[in-house]
Amino acid sequence: MITEIKQRLNAILNPATGNTFEAEKRWKHVGMNGEKLVAEYNRDGITPAEKRVIEAEITKSLSDLIGIDNIMVKTTSTQSQDVFKALDKQSSEAPAAPAASQPAQIKAGHGTIDKKKPVPGVDKIIAIGSGKGGVGKSTFTANLALTLSKQGKKVGVIDADIYGPSLPMIFGKREEKPRSNSEKKIIPVEAYGIKFMSFGFFINEEDPVIWRGPMLGGVLNQFLFDVDWTGLDYLLIDLPPGTGDIQLSMIQNAHVDGAIIISTPQDIALLDAKKGAEMFKKLNLPLIGMVENMSSFICHSCGTEHFIFGEGGVEKAVEKLEIPFLGKIPLEIELRTGSDNGVPYMTQDKFTSRPVWKSFQDIGHKVDDFFRPLPTEQPKNGFLSKILGLNK
Repeated sequence: MITEIKQRLNAILNPATGNTFEAEKRWKHVGMNGEKLVAEYNRDGITPAEKRVIEAEITKSLSDLIGIDNIMVKTTSTQSQDVFKALDKQSSEAPAAPAASQPAQIKAGHGTIDKKKPVPGVDKIIAIGSGKGGVGKSTFTANLALTLSKQGKKVGVIDADIYGPSLPMIFGKREEKPRSNSEKKIIPVEAYGIKFMSFGFFINEEDPVIWRGPMLGGVLNQFLFDVDWTGLDYLLIDLPPGTGDIQLSMIQNAHVDGAIIISTPQDIALLDAKKGAEMFKKLNLPLIGMVENMSSFICHSCGTEHFIFGEGGVEKAVEKLEIPFLGKIPLEIELRTGSDNGVPYMTQDKFTSRPVWKSFQDIGHKVDDFFRPLPTEQPKNGFLSKILGLNK
């Protein structure tokens, strides 16, 4: 079947030139990932409008061979400003679109430290940090958002890891381009009931971000205050690793209600996680607790639990730091593949009996309880208690 697919894709025409994709050598990769077709092409010189025509033709061409939901089209560009130039070209050649469908714009200006203020439309803001990269923070953030959503909350996420934005991939929205509404507010992208915003929507995936921290602070302020977050119970902020000025500017500008620290059990990760916890303390930010990610791995063949990164490190650390321990999340290969394929773990109900699912559910309840504690029991020594015989 893959041979037939490639033949049809090679015959797709570039509306900008009238040539086939085969003649222009546009295809970078065409292959199957399980039941899903992944087709990636070079989009240099192709406007967003032409891109939509091309991808409609791709879907139409393959509809009798493979289900529409199983077709994933990706694009690459050899120039960092290709997409933005294409947008400029399109806007100059086409009549103005209605205000509600204008492309969203971001500003590369410098952030400023103002008096803390709440984000309109948001009840509680939670910062999620790690101190160190590579501990699974973004995967945790996405799946915690989905967990809270399953527990009846309205949730949004800001991907504040500007140098390595990954939420568009995790949520399966890599090709999305945010729009702005009539009030010039950016409309967040939505996936699986979660509203989210990422710098990854505004750059090419393969381009490095070579900006200084103060410039990035301006972008992050936009994500907080210029995005329409109306109606959220929780807004999760997926912070970049470390304790630098990006974290400081965001936390000092917005009224953040609490923070979660993510770490693996190994000593080198805990060393940096402790620094993150101390940063939050110095900023007088309440610490909801600490999560031990990648706590262990259970072998599918022998059933043995392996502590690859050490055992119990986070539990020992929280005792010294005097902060709550939220729980352990073990390793499961499906947690990783779900993020890579744009179908996060907590969207797949077939995993409800597994340890990772149960860990996220437990952590989600603990996070919600932090802000909405159970009412304390009233003493039973009043006048009515005596009459009703409740004092025993």
